[in-house]
Amino acid sequence: MSVPVKVLIAYDGSESSQRAVKYASKVLAQGRDAEAIVVTAWESTIHQAARLSAMSGVAGAGAAETALTRESDVVHAEAQKTNQQGVDLAAAAGFTAHGELIEVSTTVWSALIAASDSFDVDVIVSGSRGISGIKALWHSSVSEHVLRGCKRPVMIVPSGCAELDL
Repeated sequence: MSVPVKVLIAYDGSESSQRAVKYASKVLAQGRDAEAIVVTAWESTIHQAARLSAMSGVAGAGAAETALTRESDVVHAEAQKTNQQGVDLAAAAGFTAHGELIEVSTTVWSALIAASDSFDVDVIVSGSRGISGIKALWHSSVSEHVLRGCKRPVMIVPSGCAELDL
């Protein structure tokens, strides 16, 4: 019997995150007891509005209280659906899988690192969109920040990897 592995899979529903689940299964789950915690990061509608208004310089735009709750937030509901798709994909790929939503209060990458610490995982798995050149200067890479900021092993599956059939 091999040593069990506990994997945090960052899942946002993109093709790159789907590919990452498949590669993680091939590399980490085959022939061993492998647990996948499929994590989907989300930011509340209120937090998004406050952040955008602060960036635009509109004073007080995010200050009004609303009756919006986590359960009624459409962003939260979409994150739940996305997360469940990731859990289903990870289970089909051979993991014992369950899902977790993490609410982002600062950055997605810091939320993922905090979740990896909270769940005490052996490795973080993330896809990468493969943005390079001038676009990379304007769009920060979550996977790159996780790699640089994390004290755990990180498996990044780049967008250029071939598709795997399960």
